[in-house]
Amino acid sequence: MVLKGRNFLKMLDFTPEEINYLIELSLQLKDEKKRGISQASYLSGKNIALIFEKTSTRTRCSFEVAAHDMGAHVTYLDPSGSQIGKKESIADTARVLGRMYDGIEYRGFEQTKVEDLAKYAQVPVWNGLTNESHPTQMIADMMSIKEHFGTLSGIKFVYMGDARYNMGNSLMVTCAKLGMDFVACTNKEYFPEEALVNECKNIAKETGATITLTEDVAAGCKDADVIYTDVWVSMGEPDDVWEKRIKDLSPYQVNAKAFSYAKENAVFMHCLPAFHDLNTTIGQQIHDKFGIDCMEVTDEIFESERSIVFDEAENRMHSIKAVMYATLG
Repeated sequence: MVLKGRNFLKMLDFTPEEINYLIELSLQLKDEKKRGISQASYLSGKNIALIFEKTSTRTRCSFEVAAHDMGAHVTYLDPSGSQIGKKESIADTARVLGRMYDGIEYRGFEQTKVEDLAKYAQVPVWNGLTNESHPTQMIADMMSIKEHFGTLSGIKFVYMGDARYNMGNSLMVTCAKLGMDFVACTNKEYFPEEALVNECKNIAKETGATITLTEDVAAGCKDADVIYTDVWVSMGEPDDVWEKRIKDLSPYQVNAKAFSYAKENAVFMHCLPAFHDLNTTIGQQIHDKFGIDCMEVTDEIFESERSIVFDEAENRMHSIKAVMYATLG
């Protein structure tokens, strides 16, 4: 499988075989790390730029540690450390950085920005998250499921909450590509866009996957292998959307009742951060205003043996290694 020189912008760009290759490579690199096998020669001498218009703990740490382990050097550009899109166009920034760096990661808002970076940079560009897509998370998520169940084929994957944006979109596409049974279980106002749903259904005809949209928690979660959720309000959205989101999405909170419909060995997943208690500033503010102790997932489920969220978080590093190594190595 040759992916050298490829961009990694969205899951629709990759075949099932290519996605499975990246998952297997992630597992291999994790095994090497656990066994103490040096990976310092894999990207020795490479230079990588990390552009973050949206800050992140896991994405930044994953890229930096992954690059360090494989011998690459990293420059981190935070929201105030770059003129991208302000004093300098995306195209000009890409052409400058592409002459200095071997690869560029972008985490921000519009998908068009990362697409433009890739168009002009002439080096591999990796999407660390946009409003529409979160592909590096997908490799980590599928890697985590395969570690736990030993397979991806036939897994019933239920996504609860706001399925309109990067996580709902990317998970639906990935499940379709990999022959999984994807369910978006939420208020119909929060279903993915119809055009993308139809595209995924066409993919599913070739892979044996299924795509289901439902407002019925009992039906949606019945015999689920994985129940997944994400925050109800994304970074950058205005505070005044909280009230409506809480009202609309509270019936789709991941809790003990939802899990009562799933298989006995079903697992809980979340890309983090999660509002499962009051130990965050935002969590406490929401409690004070709306009187609730948790949002998209209860603390009971988040802290339970069903939860594999921290395996999933660790796997971001291994999967990002795989993406960088496959496209640069």
